[in-house]
Amino acid sequence: MSVVISGGGPAGMMLGLLLARAGVEVTVLEKHGDFLRDFRGDTVHASTVRLMDELGLGRKFAALPQSRLGNLVVTVPGAGPVALSAYDRMRAPYDYIAMIPQWDLLNFLVEEARQEPAFTVRMNTEATGLLREGDRVVGVRYRTRDGEEGELRAALTVAADGRHSTLRRESGLVPEEHPVPFDTWWFRLPRHAHEQAAPPSLVPGFGPGDLALSFARADYFQVAYFRAKGSDPQLRAEGIAHFRERIARLLPQYADRVDRLESLDDVHLLDVRLNRLDRWYQDGLLLIGDAAHAMSPAGGVGINLAIQDAVAAATLLAEPLRRGRPTVAALARVQRRRWRPTVIMQRFQRTLHRVMFEPALTGRRVGPPTPLVLLARYAPGFPLLLSRMIAFGPRPEHAPAFARRDI
Repeated sequence: MSVVISGGGPAGMMLGLLLARAGVEVTVLEKHGDFLRDFRGDTVHASTVRLMDELGLGRKFAALPQSRLGNLVVTVPGAGPVALSAYDRMRAPYDYIAMIPQWDLLNFLVEEARQEPAFTVRMNTEATGLLREGDRVVGVRYRTRDGEEGELRAALTVAADGRHSTLRRESGLVPEEHPVPFDTWWFRLPRHAHEQAAPPSLVPGFGPGDLALSFARADYFQVAYFRAKGSDPQLRAEGIAHFRERIARLLPQYADRVDRLESLDDVHLLDVRLNRLDRWYQDGLLLIGDAAHAMSPAGGVGINLAIQDAVAAATLLAEPLRRGRPTVAALARVQRRRWRPTVIMQRFQRTLHRVMFEPALTGRRVGPPTPLVLLARYAPGFPLLLSRMIAFGPRPEHAPAFARRDI
């Protein structure tokens, strides 16, 4: 039987690849004509790197342009630099998080999936609604960029279309929202030639009411600026000159290049959400990734959770799909498998919000979070534990046997 997946992000493309390797006819609908959108999640976690090896894609993946996420290092008066994370102390070869442009990752997955006869991707095609027979979902309505409209019937419809999921809205399922105290603004600054040899790391900057975090990429610095939720109109009204001053204050090492931000069009807002559906499925419909549970950028775990959802769904549903139409009970098993890891990671993120973000954004603290600094200094295992939690998550999935290939 066939599957239609709405959304060509990491969850949708990974699920499409895995199901196609199981011999299930699968069509992925992606509303854009390409994947070239900046400041989407670029972190590929250690569990996903391991998954690439299990799928026989490790060497090809390693050849993609990428850098490695460094440790989060804060400077404490009187104590010097303190590492809050320790990715480099994890067990090799899965001792890092890769930073890779998401368009490169998605193009890579599409290229591999297209080698499977059962896989089809339709670019410039957006799922606009659900087809139903009684209470059962039997496919989607779609519209192409050229305005063509049609229907695509399937034994299973998967909503992997993100935090603003069209199919979730059509289904009537409503996520429970958890309050988030901040939004994030992303931008990039040049990395000079003499900085290339420096070991990459995560560099935070703390101020009264805001903070920033710099990621060293191959030839530039990617910067996240955090401020109280709803501040975007104020920031844009103040103008680019004021914004440059904020960044130079938080990250003075970049004061010599903030003028490379020509306008606030170079600064991209992420409206941060943290939510979760109580029920991820209906008869004939499954929701995964951000469509089922939007994650905050704290820890950068959103892509990892989405890909783990896809692996679990493929593992549990491939055989029911080969036999016919998966039952509601089969879809429920996917949610049960991924529910606890999702809840744990969202609670972990909410803890980071309380400890790291809220005191800084309300002006109660200027500087690194004291509880994390104390744990890192006096509990030597804490940075490694934190790194493993982020890099693998509480229940990392492995590739199902039917999808494995020799490296």
